[in-house]
Amino acid sequence: MALSDLLYPDNPKRRQELIHLHQELLDCMSMNFHATNELAGVLNTHLGCTISHIKMRESSTVKENCDIIIQAMSEIQRQVQKIDSDMKEKLEPVLYQKLYDIKEPELEKIAIAHRVFSIILGEATSTAGMVAIKLIGSNLITLTVSKLVSLLAQIGASVLGGISITILGLGIEMILHAILGAVERNQLLAAVRSYEEHLAEFKEASEKYQRAIHEVTSSVRQQVQ
Repeated sequence: MALSDLLYPDNPKRRQELIHLHQELLDCMSMNFHATNELAGVLNTHLGCTISHIKMRESSTVKENCDIIIQAMSEIQRQVQKIDSDMKEKLEPVLYQKLYDIKEPELEKIAIAHRVFSIILGEATSTAGMVAIKLIGSNLITLTVSKLVSLLAQIGASVLGGISITILGLGIEMILHAILGAVERNQLLAAVRSYEEHLAEFKEASEKYQRAIHEVTSSVRQQVQ
């Protein structure tokens, strides 16, 4: 038994907890990568965007992977803002205001948006208007993405940011070495608390983000069928 375990009997339990929390963080990030790629695919296919797909880099740190997602989300935000600007430019003010009027039927909003994209793209898919309305008319960009970007930046800047994600499949001791290499050994409890604090909020924001994207992609699939 290590001397630190004799002095601090809770350390073995904390080590196991730390490994579990790290895995939860990676799972969450992986799902966000997948969801972001799904949304990028919808934007590229139906709204003429050219957003590159992203991939989790197993040889990089948590912060570097956070930065990859942040960059992709920022590009999605930029593209959605451009969509809104195109709508505003091409439509009469009364029609543009209808897009944000909660009393207006969604089908009418979709028809208006589809006409705009038929002009912009020359020939728009049948789901273009629906995708545009789902994105600019919901809080997907204004709230969900912005919140997740903020949390990713916080995680990247925290002690967790310097930890590599290449610990999957390793033994317990190697996993601990990889995680604790970024912090002092006597900061085990602080590391666990840092994971817990960041992970709880990150998981909640990630679930909202993934649900919002699922709503868009499900609508697209139903429209295509």
